[in-house]
Amino acid sequence: MHVPDGFINAPVSAVTGVVAAGAVAVSLRGARRELDERTAPLAGLVAAFIFAVQMLNFPVAAGTSGHLLGGALAAILVGPFTGVLCVSVVLLMQGVLFADGGLTALGVNITDMAIVTTVVSYAVFRALVKVLPRKRSSVTAASFAAALLSVPAAAVAFTLVYAVGGTTDIAISKVATAMVGVHVLIGVGEAVITALTVGAVIAVRPDLVYGARGLQQRLKLRVNGELVDADAPAAPVAAPSSHRKVWITGLVTSLVLAGFVSFYASASPDGLEKVAKDKGIDAKVKAHGSEDSPLAGYGVKDVSDARLSGGLAGVIGVGVTVVAGTGVFWAVRRRRPADTSPSSVPEGV
Repeated sequence: MHVPDGFINAPVSAVTGVVAAGAVAVSLRGARRELDERTAPLAGLVAAFIFAVQMLNFPVAAGTSGHLLGGALAAILVGPFTGVLCVSVVLLMQGVLFADGGLTALGVNITDMAIVTTVVSYAVFRALVKVLPRKRSSVTAASFAAALLSVPAAAVAFTLVYAVGGTTDIAISKVATAMVGVHVLIGVGEAVITALTVGAVIAVRPDLVYGARGLQQRLKLRVNGELVDADAPAAPVAAPSSHRKVWITGLVTSLVLAGFVSFYASASPDGLEKVAKDKGIDAKVKAHGSEDSPLAGYGVKDVSDARLSGGLAGVIGVGVTVVAGTGVFWAVRRRRPADTSPSSVPEGV
């Protein structure tokens, strides 16, 4: 789904750049209400995990592969505003360091992969958890459905952008059919990865999952024949060592996925690459502005061993992303107004 330079013309790329910049600015303000001392480090880790899992292309059909987009996963784990920022950080790192996704198309990619996937998935997620039983399993099920729908939504968004600013004269109906068709299949993989990850985190630390906040029913007391809410007991504060354990486990998992497991990822083109080649969308693709980067193509320049080169690039990518992401989210957290403490912000599902 990473759009390269040359697919979309300059005026539309500029407009999507403005849209992306505006969304990021709004998300920076919104993230102040979502982040606290526990979730700020987790948000940086979520960005690094998304980077790592995006290196794991999985086969779908007919010589096509897919990979995680991550908007649903980020929104459910750390909140929709923070989720937009997580995916945007990943896209920036990929574009600048790894020549993945065009630099002039960065606005297109943020709009499509960060904004659309996060907004659509979180809207679906919130709608589902309101009608499902208030249980942890409901959060996991809602995560699956939200992630499943977010991928074809991104495919539709790209098709609309291409219809307005595409640089090749291809029938939009053909582009839409091909894009949505293949990305429905990719959405299944996205849903499985998202549900498994959310389920794993919620099993050990449900308090760290933004989408699971407020799961517990308030205790009711009967007073003068009427049921009223009892005062909720103070929630136990997790030990700092518990926070560190989750963070270290997540970081090690990301490093293993990017540094080792990624070598076994599918080499088939992803959904957009396949459609672009088959339909001729890539006729005017341009060379990437970072093609001379020492990490371009997810390999380390001058390292001849493919396994070692890819593994080192993956480890470096995870490291840079977690540092950049954590820095951004800690800065946002430090600017948080005093009246938006976790206890004063309405929560719940």
